[in-house]
Amino acid sequence: MSPPVGSGVHASGNALHRTLGARDLVLLGIGCVVGAGIYILPGVAAADYAGPAVTIAFLLAGAGCLLTGLCYAELAAAMPEAGAAYLYAARAFGARPALWVGWMLMLEYWLAGATVATGFIAYLQSLLHDCGMSMPQSLVTATIAPAHGAASSTGPRADIAAMLALGLAGFALMFGARVTAHANTALVAVKIGVLALFLVVGFSHVHPGLWHPFLPPSDGPFHYGPSGLVRATSIVFFAYLGFDAVANGAAEARRPGRDVPFGLIMTLLVSTALYIAVALVVTGIVPYRQLDVPDPVARVMSAIGYSGLSSLIKVGALAGLGSVMLVNTYGHSRICLSMARAGVLPGWMARVDTTSGAPRAGIAATAFAAGVVAALFPISILADVVSLGTMAAFAGVALSAMRLRVSEPDLPRRFRIPLGGVARWGLWFGIVPVAAFAVCCTMIGVVLTDLTLQAATGHPAPLIFLGAYIVAGAILIERMMRSGRRLTP
Repeated sequence: MSPPVGSGVHASGNALHRTLGARDLVLLGIGCVVGAGIYILPGVAAADYAGPAVTIAFLLAGAGCLLTGLCYAELAAAMPEAGAAYLYAARAFGARPALWVGWMLMLEYWLAGATVATGFIAYLQSLLHDCGMSMPQSLVTATIAPAHGAASSTGPRADIAAMLALGLAGFALMFGARVTAHANTALVAVKIGVLALFLVVGFSHVHPGLWHPFLPPSDGPFHYGPSGLVRATSIVFFAYLGFDAVANGAAEARRPGRDVPFGLIMTLLVSTALYIAVALVVTGIVPYRQLDVPDPVARVMSAIGYSGLSSLIKVGALAGLGSVMLVNTYGHSRICLSMARAGVLPGWMARVDTTSGAPRAGIAATAFAAGVVAALFPISILADVVSLGTMAAFAGVALSAMRLRVSEPDLPRRFRIPLGGVARWGLWFGIVPVAAFAVCCTMIGVVLTDLTLQAATGHPAPLIFLGAYIVAGAILIERMMRSGRRLTP
């Protein structure tokens, strides 16, 4: 039987290799965070919800994630093992709450990987079109047609290209964390270089008049105005998924007590600064209502007559989205490893290759699962569900930090959440974790309200998917709880 998660003792051959330094963790975080949030979300959030105030949405989301990031930093430094949010909930609250956090994490990583792979293929198609080439539509179109619009091909179809992209990311991960870090460093260098060029060129063409009104007046619920700004903030929360991947890197960090908090906080600061700068340029060159396109950054370069640079931007986007796929699959496989060690998932997902130090079977399974979703479903209609999974996991981390300060006061906390708090009723009501939990709950409420409104107006697919996933989780979790297996430390 696999050792329980959190025990700190694993069977011979099942130990991850501690090869990552502080720089590697920062680059892993940037690799996962700076991707869809830069190349896709600014356009959609500006065009549909917040106008130029999408910059404030990124700032608000970054501030909310900083609160959660401080909770992650304390817990990851104290418990440097794979599992992150799932592990913390298991230590703090026991089996059932931990299983729910794990179930939502699986949703988050699963759909995020598929969503990013779909975006990767969209940019690849656009770049190939610039070069006079194309891929067969039957191999880049989801099997299930979107809720709106006609299918772009007839006959059998599946987004096999997105599935193959995830397969390549999984293959790269099988060589171990050290090789993964090197590959991610190269991809991050390309995308940061291209983004820097975009910002230098873009800021010289900005028209400040396009920023007025900065927050357009409301056109209805969640469509511009204050409610639209809050809705945009809930959408861009998805961009900060990389936090959990950095926390999972604690199991392979050489000095987790020092390097993981540094990696988490630096990831947030660098990523938020890039988001705000790119959003200002995008909305300062193209009117925000024209930004509802899959490649807003490339669209901006074309608008100012830099068609060649537009193609270079697409190369940067491919590097950016490629690094997100890499790190997302990395984080997903480590969550599965932790849950397998706890007996929740099959034991073979906890096996670690003795040469590479990578859980190869778990990597293959997670890449394949996300690839199937990318091939079959139009993930765009489920983007909000990804954000819900992210915010649910973040809320679980905040609560775990509040509980463990009371239940395990002697944990070796190399990093401690600042600003203080008071202990009452079995919880530590710190200013930071309480604020983090409140922000996450507010964002969850906003997304659920909007999904309900969408369902009432004839677009129920995301709400139905979410409901089915929660029902399936309830059935599986109750079945596991009744099995008598030991599922927590």
